[in-house]
Amino acid sequence: MRWWDIDPVLELEKDLFPEDTWSRGMFWSELAHARGPEATRRYVVAELPAPDGPDGPDGAAGGGRIVGYGGLVATGEQGDVQTIAVARDHWGSGLGARLLTELLRAATAFECTEVMLECRVDNLRAQRLYERFGFEPIGFRRGYYQPGNVDALVMRLADPASAGPASPATPATPVNGVEGTETHG
Repeated sequence: MRWWDIDPVLELEKDLFPEDTWSRGMFWSELAHARGPEATRRYVVAELPAPDGPDGPDGAAGGGRIVGYGGLVATGEQGDVQTIAVARDHWGSGLGARLLTELLRAATAFECTEVMLECRVDNLRAQRLYERFGFEPIGFRRGYYQPGNVDALVMRLADPASAGPASPATPATPVNGVEGTETHG
């Protein structure tokens, strides 16, 4: 994810998480820690090609619609999935698995030995995705998602380097090969 992705990511964020949307400042702060030798974050977006081809009409890279994004923070040997989202019209396409795969690759590059995440207790679709990758529930955070006061299920993955989807329901396509999308950070 780059700074010019923030506005389209915010549009998707507001659609998917209307009660607890991240602010523009939160994304800027995360991206400030995602570059350079001291980087502790990795943020990626999945973008459809622009209507005129892989580049926008002015020839600049990108220019397509962002249909997903995700972010991870690494602190010592622990990674934490901060956010992951897929546009509703791409649910069930395998894009969530591709984004999670990219975040787990980043965790491995950061030399994380475990990855944690929080997931809304009412988001069963996301919980199934995480379980397919080997995440296990380890607890709850009461009232974590505000202002709706929704609990979070805390999940842990012990070895991100060996994780991957364990279900044939996830398309067996390369990370940058899901039909019509490209993942970049």
